Amino acid sequence: MYRKVEDFLQDWNHEMEGTLRVLKAMTDEKLNQSIVDGHNTLGWLGWHLATAPAFFCGEVGLTVTPAGGPKDVPNNAEEIVQAYKKISEDVIQEVRTFTDGQLEETVQSFGGQIPRGTLLRKMIDHQTHHRGQMTVLLRQAGLKVPSVMGPTREEQM
Repeated sequence: MYRKVEDFLQDWNHEMEGTLRVLKAMTDEKLNQSIVDGHNTLGWLGWHLATAPAFFCGEVGLTVTPAGGPKDVPNNAEEIVQAYKKISEDVIQEVRTFTDGQLEETVQSFGGQIPRGTLLRKMIDHQTHHRGQMTVLLRQAGLKVPSVMGPTREEQM
């Protein structure tokens, strides 16, 4: 749980950079890559990362508008990258409006009362989860997997 706005912003900026590296590794031709037919595609996951912050911000009482709806997955990788950049910057601007004390206030979410700082942590954890899924799909698609949490196999060769 975050108790200080600056702590969240520092983590968000770091995680945003890692997510951008993964998103920039996508290509238009491989956006439909999935682990098996019927599962989430690389493009869907990227778009989900570019739109989901609107949900989490709404849960904590902030307004962040995504570039499109959750089912409006573009067929252009750069469009996904740009949408993610925009919403990430909007998250930063909106969270800066909070005081540290507001992060400890609870809001109704996920069936109970949860501190805002906990929901912001969940937003980062959610992003990390899907980013990991994307790295598997990048490798499966034959694309270069960028380093995020440490060097990748491609970088060690």
